[in-house]
Amino acid sequence: MATRKQTKSKAKSTTFKRITSIITRIFIWFLLVTVLWVLVYRFVNPPITLLMIQRNMERNAAGKTARMEKKWVDFEDMSDNMKRAAVSAEDQLFLKHVGFDLKAIEKAFKANQKGKKIKGGSTISQQTAKNVFLWPGRSWVRKGFEAYFTLLIEILWSKERILEVYLNVIEMGDGIYGAEAAAQQYYNKSCTRLTRAQAALIAACFPNPIRWTPKKATQYIRHRQYLIMRNMRRLGPLDF
Repeated sequence: MATRKQTKSKAKSTTFKRITSIITRIFIWFLLVTVLWVLVYRFVNPPITLLMIQRNMERNAAGKTARMEKKWVDFEDMSDNMKRAAVSAEDQLFLKHVGFDLKAIEKAFKANQKGKKIKGGSTISQQTAKNVFLWPGRSWVRKGFEAYFTLLIEILWSKERILEVYLNVIEMGDGIYGAEAAAQQYYNKSCTRLTRAQAALIAACFPNPIRWTPKKATQYIRHRQYLIMRNMRRLGPLDF
């Protein structure tokens, strides 16, 4: 009888060790793959994102042709107005935080708790992590991965690289991705030559680029543009 109990105990112990070993291996491989992925994108420009794929699938389902207007522009070639407009509109503490704006997150959490319009409180770093490495949608699981990748890019990338990737991959209209494609679509010029007002108007549409467009700016969008331009004056030059 004692021998049977010992045998069962050993079997359970062996099974537990195997499961623990498998979980440990998966975890190690996850760390290695994700760190390598982020390191590669420190030097290699992301060719496509899951959001771009999803949008084209939606267009296909609606009977529309695929559309993906995008052209990469290096950080040093991009208009300073576009950089400052993005930071002024989305994350004024971008150069100071390490990926997360705790006050903004707390404010967004309180607003959501009161049943007001859902706010994310996401920084440019968080949005970049989400856009480049994750799938569209809202869930606690995805938020957890978003936090993880945000920490990775803050550790492994420079602030310049984060902002460069952000301004080259984010959605800026129906099938339009990045500042260059947006500048060409809305102003028939390169994003290297955007004026302060033009950059601010593009940035004003960031929260909902499918619904809002600089070509048909509503009074609300014009007010957002005004606030962004005011913040740009306060922000001054970006000191990376």
